[in-house]
Amino acid sequence: MSRSAGLRRRPARGIRASAALAGCLLAAGLAGCAGPAPELEGKAAAQLQQRVLAVTSAAAGSDPALALKSLDGLASELDAAAAAGQVSFRRHQSITVAITAVRADLTAAAAAKRAAAAQQATPTPPPTTQQAVAPAPGKSGQGSSGENESGAGSGKGSGKGKD
Repeated sequence: MSRSAGLRRRPARGIRASAALAGCLLAAGLAGCAGPAPELEGKAAAQLQQRVLAVTSAAAGSDPALALKSLDGLASELDAAAAAGQVSFRRHQSITVAITAVRADLTAAAAAKRAAAAQQATPTPPPTTQQAVAPAPGKSGQGSSGENESGAGSGKGSGKGKD
């Protein structure tokens, strides 16, 4: 398995895990509507659940950028619902914590996806091979010092100080 193939699968698994985590946390947070003082009104819960589904769908489709955009929409809608009194402070905080965790996972997945794409876009040079260089014709056996095939020198310059 090549390294780039492993990189492509990890973000998808991370995105799916993030989406599942987000779905579970947000569904649990949104499900607590029943009780004497509702922490989350029914209409707001339905709208937020639709946003959670959009995040989950984008994440499952291996599109972390779209999932992040959907997550931003979810956070904005949550803040608006809290400002309108449809979400209690405690419920807002718990959902915000889940959104933050999912955002971190999606951001990491998006970065990994960009890195994998950049790695694929960078061409790798073909491996270089060394070729044996044959000696030029007529020059075989001669070294750089002027020796012939027998190893004897030409005799020039071999004496020291001969006058």
